[in-house]
Amino acid sequence: MAHKKGLGSSRNGRDSNPKMLGVKLFAGQDVTSGMILIRQRGTRFRPGPGTGIGKDDTIFATRDGKVAFRTSGERRYVSIVD
Repeated sequence: MAHKKGLGSSRNGRDSNPKMLGVKLFAGQDVTSGMILIRQRGTRFRPGPGTGIGKDDTIFATRDGKVAFRTSGERRYVSIVD
């Protein structure tokens, strides 16, 4: 009779931490400079006027105003309007 337990459970246990991606502020909301608007992998959204993009593709506000989204063809842009 085998005395070795099934190997299924010992191979489990690897899972990554959540990355909290997504849109953080929606259209019409007030923002101040430096606030994060979108956390994303790749450029699902592209930065428009009043926004910048970080090395991890996070889009952030570079000035105060309101958030605005627009679409141009297949591309989606987020910008800051006064």
